Amino acid sequence: MNTTPFEGIQPLWNALSAGTQQSEAGSAGTNGVGMFADIYQNAIDNVKTTDAEKNKAEYLLATGQLDNPAELTVASTKAQLAVDLLVQLRNKALDTYSELTRISL
Repeated sequence: MNTTPFEGIQPLWNALSAGTQQSEAGSAGTNGVGMFADIYQNAIDNVKTTDAEKNKAEYLLATGQLDNPAELTVASTKAQLAVDLLVQLRNKALDTYSELTRISL
């Protein structure tokens, strides 16, 4: 399991610029919902993949097949950061929804 520490994490600005390019080309929704859905789905997928990597590293460590125990620490940290990012995205979405519901027209 020789991977770089940040291999599975994709920067958020890459997803934002890709969504902007799609909406400019007309292939995404005109209201930006598609871009938000893509970012949120990428965050969910990132949680799934980093959790799978962490579980694999835990299994390899438990069976004595992991040569470098620091890989488990890195995988655990990546998984925790992915979950934290997803939670923050959810919190910001809920805050935004709350603000929008308070707007009186």
